[in-house]
Amino acid sequence: MIICVTPNPAIDRTLTVPQLRLGEPQRATEVFVAAGGKGLNVARVVQALGGAVVCAGFVGGYSGQLVAALAEREGLPAMWTPIVGETRTCLIIIDPQAHDATVINEPGPTVAADDWAHLATQVVERAPAAAAICLSGSLPPGSSPADYALMLRQVRATGCALWVDTSGAALQTAIEVGGLGIKVNGAEAGELLGQAITQPGEALHAAHSLHSRTDAPVVLTLGSAGAVFVNEQGGWHAQPPEIQLVSSVGSGDAFLGGLVLALTHDAAPPTALCHAVAAGAANALEVGGGRLSHEHFHRLLASTTITAMRAD
Repeated sequence: MIICVTPNPAIDRTLTVPQLRLGEPQRATEVFVAAGGKGLNVARVVQALGGAVVCAGFVGGYSGQLVAALAEREGLPAMWTPIVGETRTCLIIIDPQAHDATVINEPGPTVAADDWAHLATQVVERAPAAAAICLSGSLPPGSSPADYALMLRQVRATGCALWVDTSGAALQTAIEVGGLGIKVNGAEAGELLGQAITQPGEALHAAHSLHSRTDAPVVLTLGSAGAVFVNEQGGWHAQPPEIQLVSSVGSGDAFLGGLVLALTHDAAPPTALCHAVAAGAANALEVGGGRLSHEHFHRLLASTTITAMRAD
């Protein structure tokens, strides 16, 4: 079982709006509403690929109740932490002609130190039964680096494999805590390291730099240019085949779900990286975060190439 934690979940409203034009009244041709947030997307993919999950995170108000109900309707088990305030709503607009999506994220409700303590207790109590724990996404307003770091240390102390996918100050905190797997994209790593990261060679050097600071595996995604995985054994680059993008929303989360599920089944890092890249690409062929078809996943997995790399 994999515990998928989303500190800042949302109601995701996905609208398909052909030939989107700003400043003009338009009608959506399709509307899709789901429990959203990066950890929930990870959970969907893990479950779709045959793994067991438990979702966790903060929920508040009527919107929080709806998030919980939507997750339950999908068959996603959960242990939510109730808070004061109203869970956010995020708007995702897909224009089929543009071959991607526009995302508008609300900031989310304010949380307190006691809320973080409650969430940490829930996760730590379930950790002995888990094969891995993923902590994904932004931190809601009111979160302090100290609260986040304390939770990371408490979860890490259980000995359960822990992976973090976040950005900005939260990413810096996770790296300072150390000893936990880091999943990051090129823009997030570039912001942290003060350099542009768009090519596999640049990603490899950046991942090695982060690995030296965390003493734990680092994966760095580059969209259509694939992803790299670095640990104490070496580094690898996986390249997916070219696809016709529908929406990139949730592809990084699908990547993490595919990666961690494969690792919990004792896959070697290069194999796990290929599973991750195929899951991310399969998600990009669907509307809605954390969704993929088995047909797309296995076709893309068969066409994904893996290369061992060295940092010169």
